[in-house]
Amino acid sequence: MPGAPPPHDHIDVSHPARNLLASVLRVLANSGYGLWLLLGLTLALGVYPAGRGEALVPLALGALLVSLSPLAASLRLSAGDWLGWRFGRGSRPNRRAMLAMVTYLPMLGVAGLVRGDNLFWATRVSAAALALCSLLCLIYAMPGEAGRREGWTRRLARVVSAGYAGGLWLWLCLAAQESAHLRAIYSVAWILALQLLALLFWLASGRGRPRSPGGRLVFLALVYLIPCAIVLLAQVNGSQEWLIALAAVSCVVGKSVEPRLCGQGVAHGS
Repeated sequence: MPGAPPPHDHIDVSHPARNLLASVLRVLANSGYGLWLLLGLTLALGVYPAGRGEALVPLALGALLVSLSPLAASLRLSAGDWLGWRFGRGSRPNRRAMLAMVTYLPMLGVAGLVRGDNLFWATRVSAAALALCSLLCLIYAMPGEAGRREGWTRRLARVVSAGYAGGLWLWLCLAAQESAHLRAIYSVAWILALQLLALLFWLASGRGRPRSPGGRLVFLALVYLIPCAIVLLAQVNGSQEWLIALAAVSCVVGKSVEPRLCGQGVAHGS
């Protein structure tokens, strides 16, 4: 249709800087939902470390990650829309934006309820609602490929990939607070299992068609190889925080430049 704006997940090669910003914001949002998903699951199951601060810090970090995209859209720093909703007078949010906004409600509920051992039934119910809403956001709200219907393999790949990236950020929060249960919650096996699943789903979803073999190698190194090495190194290094932060940033950078490195015409946001 002449004059119609391009889809919000379409990459316009004439604006590389704006495309890169949109890709970074999308990856950060997915990471935030992945963080909320893991945090909600562990709180609901009663296996998360006790303490109010241990839960509030990752909750706040997740809120920051998922809120950067609508903030940039409202300030016209990105493409001007958020999940297909273009801000402006008289405009109404679509279903995807409504689902994303509803997810803030259980997050606020968890923030108001966490305390002590976090085993209070209302805390666990709110945490389960947060995990469910985050999962639904990753499946139904977050953008996929422009002009193509997404199958469940790609949707599941996005969930696993977001869980892997969010797990790195959650691990960073626990390490920075020197949680006594850090190794019990996020051991080497747990992080590496998420990493392996994310890699397998990335390959199964057909994303590995690079413009050059070097591009695919750089992507794999940034997203998987470097974080893997850092995760192993962090287990023998006394100061873990900066190592885990480096792993999380490397993962975000790799996923943000995936469309360019792997020759894809659209940003997947995983």
